[in-house]
Amino acid sequence: MTPEELERFLELGREVLAKQPFSVLVGAQLLQLKPGFCELMVPMSEEIQQQHGFVHGGVISYMADNALTFAGGTAMRVPVVTAEFKINYLRPAVGERFIARAAAAYVARSQSVCRCEVFAVKDGQEKLCAMAQGTIAKLGEAPPTGTEMQ
Repeated sequence: MTPEELERFLELGREVLAKQPFSVLVGAQLLQLKPGFCELMVPMSEEIQQQHGFVHGGVISYMADNALTFAGGTAMRVPVVTAEFKINYLRPAVGERFIARAAAAYVARSQSVCRCEVFAVKDGQEKLCAMAQGTIAKLGEAPPTGTEMQ
């Protein structure tokens, strides 16, 4: 893809993200998006912490799920949903912001299998705090809408 096509692709992804109320609530931002790859960021805020002061596992899980789905949807270029995913929490999510990076590992007509790593970023250093894998499934036979990435 040309740089202009990649920029438009990212812009379409940001439009999709802006239509997700929960994504807006947690302040999620798409940093990168290209076919089969997604980088999603959520800034730290008091509202997403649990009682011990680190980010709630549900928010980390949301990040992995959404990044996996963007990666799978952009790889298949059709409307998709998450069919299943598994997550391993490796350490408490403590940082200033959190980044989920997902990539499609296997792509077929009706599904893709994707992997994701979620990092806590503190003082410019990334620490891996979760890993996930999921199956992203084609959503029926919906006609193209121009935003087929998720």
